[in-house]
Amino acid sequence: MSYVGPDFDPPRPRRSPLRRTLTVVLAALVPGALLGWLAFETLGGADDGGPGRAAGATSSTAGSAGGDPDDKPGASTSQSPTASAPGGAGALAGKVVVIDPGHNPANFAHTAEINSKVDIGTHKKECDTTGTTTNSGYTEAAFTLDVAHRLRTLLERQGATVKLTQDADRPYGPCIDERARIGNSAPADAVVSVHADGAASGQRGFHVILPGAVHEGGADTRAIVAPSRELGELIADDFAESTDTSPSNYVGDGTGLVTREDLGGLNLSTVPKVFIECGNMRDSKDAALLTSGAWRQKAAQGISEGIVSFLRG
Repeated sequence: MSYVGPDFDPPRPRRSPLRRTLTVVLAALVPGALLGWLAFETLGGADDGGPGRAAGATSSTAGSAGGDPDDKPGASTSQSPTASAPGGAGALAGKVVVIDPGHNPANFAHTAEINSKVDIGTHKKECDTTGTTTNSGYTEAAFTLDVAHRLRTLLERQGATVKLTQDADRPYGPCIDERARIGNSAPADAVVSVHADGAASGQRGFHVILPGAVHEGGADTRAIVAPSRELGELIADDFAESTDTSPSNYVGDGTGLVTREDLGGLNLSTVPKVFIECGNMRDSKDAALLTSGAWRQKAAQGISEGIVSFLRG
């Protein structure tokens, strides 16, 4: 519709009496027509989604749901979390997740402390280890902390309270028994310990470690065996899909799931908990993935989606 502004003042030709009459009539009719049109727009027509709704509101709202496609830690929080959050913002409100980044980066400087033995219920075991490395020197400790940070970002976007057992903020450890206590005292709805393996070259793929049924000394995992298996199965499925990698070809018989009764972090846990070995750092093909920031983001995404599915039932 064209519009002539109030300041538009063209030369005025002489008008006949008939034209003056028509002008008067039109002057009377036009305001009424405009009032009718405005009333129609206010109430809404047949195609605008109903009374009081501006046309096009639905499509513009849907178009704002995008987010940072790489979902990198530190990305603008103004982006919608639904782009990378299967449950959406607030889906995990009230839930507590503990992430255990395997091996403190400074453990190598405290060999005496990490070699001291602690009680894991069934027997005594070293406090911790330094972890493994790729052939090029990229450490497991650096890998696990990076994935933990990415995972924390994804889960916090959905409203979860996330705690790390360590954030390179202590001289060494914590020891494996203390890691379990951190999850227990949180109290966590789910605990995931992030690792990467140090197997022989040619052995590839990820696997999720589940707690076995242990009832000995200070260990009693009987109550957490079933929920931990559910958590582990969901993480394994989502991790495989997100990273486009296969379950381990050297443990787990191709299922990506392994049950163990010799890990203090599992034996002493009273809340659902699993370990994930994201790949083999000593294999060149797996190492190429583990050293890629883009792939680590996919790894965090897969673990996150498994946790979300578990916590939402």
